[in-house]
Amino acid sequence: MLFSDVMLCGNRVMGLAELRIVLVEPAGPLNLGAIARVIKNFGLSKLVLVNPQCDRYSTEAVRMAVHAQDILESAVVVSTLVEALTGCVRAIATIGRDCNWDIPLENPRTALPWLLESSEKPVALIFGREDRGLSNTELNYAQKLVYIPTNPDYPSLNLATAVAICCYELSQSNQISPNSAITTAEIAPIDVTEAYYQDLESLLLTIGYLYPHTATSRMDKFRQMYNRAQLQLNEVALLRGILRQIEWAIRNQTQLK
Repeated sequence: MLFSDVMLCGNRVMGLAELRIVLVEPAGPLNLGAIARVIKNFGLSKLVLVNPQCDRYSTEAVRMAVHAQDILESAVVVSTLVEALTGCVRAIATIGRDCNWDIPLENPRTALPWLLESSEKPVALIFGREDRGLSNTELNYAQKLVYIPTNPDYPSLNLATAVAICCYELSQSNQISPNSAITTAEIAPIDVTEAYYQDLESLLLTIGYLYPHTATSRMDKFRQMYNRAQLQLNEVALLRGILRQIEWAIRNQTQLK
């Protein structure tokens, strides 16, 4: 297993300990070292690197990390964002641009505490590439999007600075609100819902509802809809059961003909 089992705890200290900072294809060793340092500054410990484009053990990264070299050494390296989110029940993605998106862009101070309401399961905060951020497909793995407001005359924000701002806001969050309607123990992990999306796409292509050239954009809409619903494990199982029954009916109808 890539990640250890999660201990149960009723406060946000454990929430911070189990929160993954996920960097997608980081390219700058100086940024990587600086990020390791701020992660440790604010009491976090889990760094996940998706297809990194630089060496975490390079002289620049190690020097910039100062006393947080252990964060670099313990970082988990994976090939895809789906792997990085294995087991996570909640994920927030950061976006460096204002855009026309179906999911509303939120402020870090108001959005990030939502991650820490999950004290029993892993959660993730996702950051994109230094030069172009996250792709639309990658953004769809998150239930919320965070945008850090900056001076419109110079909106570009350094990756390490963005991570530092978000880590600070996380560390300042108050105790968990007891009014959460769905316990995070019931919410389906992102990798489980992703498997359902793959099955759904395959079926919709088979019956002609989706076409190959538009499948990606249409599936993006399905992901956004289901992400807003925060599907529970038993609900995903129910939906996958429906897909299996439809596939069975299609096969048997073909045989009868």
